[in-house]
Amino acid sequence: MKATSYRHVVLDDEGVPRIKGTKTKIVELAAEHLAHGYSPEEVCLQHPYLSLGQVHSAMSYYWDHEDEISADLERRRKKVEALKASTPTPPIVEKLRALKRSQAEAA
Repeated sequence: MKATSYRHVVLDDEGVPRIKGTKTKIVELAAEHLAHGYSPEEVCLQHPYLSLGQVHSAMSYYWDHEDEISADLERRRKKVEALKASTPTPPIVEKLRALKRSQAEAA
């Protein structure tokens, strides 16, 4: 782990910023903030093992590295979309969709 100028943020062996003493990545907290609009206090409610100081430090890191973390979030989103596109739909899902369509047509 490599220290940063942020009291509660360290870089792991791969250079990924995390909250010191946890496995929580800064990008994960940033994603929650962006998706749900969580305040630091709300992030603490979602992650009771984090202190408010840790969350504020994480969010400070995020705001100071917003372009880098936003690019990471976009890369992750594209990876998920590619995995979804390459994964065939299970037969049971197709059957359920067909059943739903037939019920909608009957109504």
